[in-house]
Amino acid sequence: MGKFSKVVLKPGKEAAIQRRHPWIFSGAVGQVRGDASEGDIVEVFSSDGQYLASGHFLKGSIAVKLFSFTETPADYRFWLGRLHNALELRRKLGLTESPLTNAYRLVFSEGDDLPGMIIDWYNGVAVMQAHSTGMQLLTQVFTDALKEIYGDKLLAVYEKSPESMTHSNQKSEILARDRFLFGSALPVEIAETGHKFKVDFINGQKTGFFLDQRSNRMFAQFYAKNRSVLNTFCYSGAFSVYCLKGGAHHVHSVDSSHQAIQWAKENLQLNGLDETRHSSELADVKTLFKQNSLKYDMIIVDPPAFAKTHQVTNNALHAYIHLNTAAIRSLNPGGLLFTFSCSQAISREMFRSAIQSAAIEAGKNIRILHHLSQGPDHPVNICHPEGEYLKGLILEVE
Repeated sequence: MGKFSKVVLKPGKEAAIQRRHPWIFSGAVGQVRGDASEGDIVEVFSSDGQYLASGHFLKGSIAVKLFSFTETPADYRFWLGRLHNALELRRKLGLTESPLTNAYRLVFSEGDDLPGMIIDWYNGVAVMQAHSTGMQLLTQVFTDALKEIYGDKLLAVYEKSPESMTHSNQKSEILARDRFLFGSALPVEIAETGHKFKVDFINGQKTGFFLDQRSNRMFAQFYAKNRSVLNTFCYSGAFSVYCLKGGAHHVHSVDSSHQAIQWAKENLQLNGLDETRHSSELADVKTLFKQNSLKYDMIIVDPPAFAKTHQVTNNALHAYIHLNTAAIRSLNPGGLLFTFSCSQAISREMFRSAIQSAAIEAGKNIRILHHLSQGPDHPVNICHPEGEYLKGLILEVE
């Protein structure tokens, strides 16, 4: 196209792009032609001058995140088209006009050919997280596109800073600011499969609510009937609500955040649940397992990411082993363990091996009932397996 800086690959380094993997690592770059800065749009060429792809330039181990494999002006109509495609998929999934659910992930980074961009829809409020400088520079463009797509349904657009704007441990040159890009709104009430939840997108973790666990919460609701349930790392109590709606005998919600415990209580009240069947506790989960002698029929272990990078996977695996060993030992015979890892750096095979080690350490015979992952509004590009960050298992402990 002529107006973008060019990234020229070393000879023989175009294979990954030809396989449509959306990342170019710095070791594959031969030279950069032009004054490319962090976040700039660049065009990628093979060593013999063939156009390969377009993407955002980064400083770090990942040099370019690709958003197109055909030449594009990357103008407003291009980004609008990508949002239209993302919304169309959610429409096909039955999420956009559902009487039972009015919250979903509209944009999931590489899964929607928009690497570095996350947009969650909460009943009229779009919460945007840009995980790269290139996408952060486009937040106003996406805001205008959201207004065009949703019209009067859009009440507000809120830009929220990710917990870490980093690329290979290097700080991004531009940090997102927590701010309204359009309209304004208080914490919003959403519906999810008929259940109600308050979402504090300003003060909550990530964008405010963990939409990726929707289908897994439905499994929990199904299996909770007549069981005593421990919901660790409960956050705003979504799993607790589902379990109580499923007929759990009692649910014990635990989190180390006072605010999270308060949100969980509010969500139980919002759903009109019998509070005598629920107890909450402000505690560190690892300490709880050491001190608590109670046994449960079902335990949910959904911790925050233990491994942010590949450099700390060994420590993370040990943490998963110890945590799940304690959970297994706290289950009654025949109990169920719902256990998860949301660490992208931990593969499904690594996580399963960690749980196997936990079973051996606990001295229990365990059977896998289900393999779990993120919901379909968090689609994974088949050429980008790194996008499957959420791994889960439902286990029976004999």
